[in-house]
Amino acid sequence: MTQPFLPLTARSREESHRAATPLELFFDLCFVVAVAQAGAQLVHAVAEGHAGEGIINYAMIFFAIWWAWMNFSWFASAYDNDDVLYRVVTLVQIAGVLILAAGVSRAFEEHDFLVVYLGYLVMRLALATQWLRAAHHATDPAERAMCRRYAGGVVAVQIGWLALILAPEPARPWVFLVMALAEMAVPLYAEKDKPSTWHPHHIAERYGLFTIIVLGETVAAATVAVKSGIVENDALGELLPIAAGGLLLVFAAWWIYFVVPAHDRLSSSRQGFLWGYGHYVIFASAAAVGAGLEIAVEQAVGKAHISTLAASASVTIPSAVFLLSVWLLHARYFKVGIAQQLVLPVSALLILLCSFAGRWAVLAAGLVAAATVAVGVTLTARNPATRAPRGGQGA
Repeated sequence: MTQPFLPLTARSREESHRAATPLELFFDLCFVVAVAQAGAQLVHAVAEGHAGEGIINYAMIFFAIWWAWMNFSWFASAYDNDDVLYRVVTLVQIAGVLILAAGVSRAFEEHDFLVVYLGYLVMRLALATQWLRAAHHATDPAERAMCRRYAGGVVAVQIGWLALILAPEPARPWVFLVMALAEMAVPLYAEKDKPSTWHPHHIAERYGLFTIIVLGETVAAATVAVKSGIVENDALGELLPIAAGGLLLVFAAWWIYFVVPAHDRLSSSRQGFLWGYGHYVIFASAAAVGAGLEIAVEQAVGKAHISTLAASASVTIPSAVFLLSVWLLHARYFKVGIAQQLVLPVSALLILLCSFAGRWAVLAAGLVAAATVAVGVTLTARNPATRAPRGGQGA
């Protein structure tokens, strides 16, 4: 039975059998609601011919979602005590992301970020109270100072985000850039003297689970788009190549992401920061693949006012970015020889070239992704020096 109040003290990094909790899984599921809203608005913006504006808004909204999720996940890895107060504060954070999700459409269509800001405010203030609680229970002065720096940094940057609402519209992307850098500087500042005791296996699992959920949202969004296209336009012939190619892309993305033991890269705080921050690109591109598939479907049935090349690129570009970012973050550290190292970069380039294949572009990209997995598995099997987990199924 859950205790009402327990000391919120640091957990051991050497703790065995550390796994994600049901509360963390529920947290992820609710965050994907916001991801879906951002993706839907990106689809609308690109389909209406406002790709540049839509991508900027998507990057800004996705950063807010990802950063709040990441901060909670790393805090929970170090301090989760699962008492009643911890659960309630976490549920408040979930309420915050749902408020943020409710404001996504206004942010895209009217450039009104007030509701998004209010949702982010709820999430961030709840996190600050968690850090203050951890500081209260800390016995080590260095740890107490770290927790207080986290709490103070979160609140200070949250105040700074008011500029996103108050600044004139042309200046907002620059405000976002400055404040995003300030956000990412808070953990570096807070842990300059003493690192938090996050758990490598737990963090790797948390990121893996969120990747699965984002890919699942991509499948769901694409499925609904294909179904609508078939029902409303009777366009099975046009949509079948997109559906098949999209499925191959998502399957390959899952395979490639999980082929290497990510926790092996998390042996220090510096590596942890680089790995954790880099996942902004992985998560955003994975979710954007789903939006791209919806755009391709709408263009195929005549609902999107863009060219076939633009619709194809909306799938191929995020797919290529996903492959490159996974390779840069951890896949390349487990490859042996130039052939294995080149598989993902070359595949990313080939997927980009598939953009010019007309109505077959998505299917061609999916076939390249499937071939990437096949080549990776073959190269791994032929090279006994390859460090490959789970029976050597490499990519």
